[in-house]
Amino acid sequence: MAIFVPIAVHAEPQILPTAILDFESKEEGMRDLGPKVSTLLNALLSADPNLIMVKRAELEKLMGEQELGLSGTVSPETAAKVGHLTGAKVLVTGRVFKVNKETFIVAKVIGTETSRVYGEMVKGAGSSSVSDLSGELAKKIAATIGQKGETLVAKIETRPERIERIKKTLKADNLPSVSVKIPEVHHGPQITDPAAETEFGLILKECGFKLVDEKSAEKADFEITGEAFSAFALRKGNLISCKARIEIKVHKSNGDIAAVDRQTSVAVDITEPTAAKTALQNAAAELAERVIAKLKN
Repeated sequence: MAIFVPIAVHAEPQILPTAILDFESKEEGMRDLGPKVSTLLNALLSADPNLIMVKRAELEKLMGEQELGLSGTVSPETAAKVGHLTGAKVLVTGRVFKVNKETFIVAKVIGTETSRVYGEMVKGAGSSSVSDLSGELAKKIAATIGQKGETLVAKIETRPERIERIKKTLKADNLPSVSVKIPEVHHGPQITDPAAETEFGLILKECGFKLVDEKSAEKADFEITGEAFSAFALRKGNLISCKARIEIKVHKSNGDIAAVDRQTSVAVDITEPTAAKTALQNAAAELAERVIAKLKN
């Protein structure tokens, strides 16, 4: 699994997780060119130090689960769904077609968070090799992502800004009590301390909720339970990425289910334990914000 989320402290310039979807090629005699172009672009862009590519096998699995087609007609709305599922910040897709005797490859570079779309194109005579055209296109795509990265990726919100924004949506005088229990495992070197559970609890506490656990005399109005895991994804130079996923359920005190949710995230750091914990922390923060809106007595 190779999906990365930029961490400003250690990653300069910003490393962007990028997914290549299959290029569309419907014309007779060209139907196999779309997947070939996608495979070549994925390989070529993998060599760029500022890009980390989502593995094709994982992308296809996740896309299949959501019944999303891999094609050159992906919309910004679909791109946002793919980004949510995989952690990709940038999607690249497009079309391969012929006009007269020339072969054209047109690419769309889509920001999954901002829906910003940029286009790139290469063309060659009918005798031009797909590998040469793909190499030329890869350079253009890498340049576009590098130059337009700030518009492709949403502004990174600081933790205090997130907490303050959440607090503004709450009625601080009538918040329920909450318990959080999210055991986690790292598929690799053993890492102690529950990062997801800790982050969830910190956000709830800072937003004014009363936290209770098995040692508390009071029973929680809402019980958040689930499981989390993290795993090594890829090493690139001195940087290591880890991917994390959290799945939770929120039960009311009467046993009713108030919410079911999940979140995937990835982080980059110079050590595997820190990358794994940061990925879990990022996923927990995203989940906590969505769940808090449903914690109503």
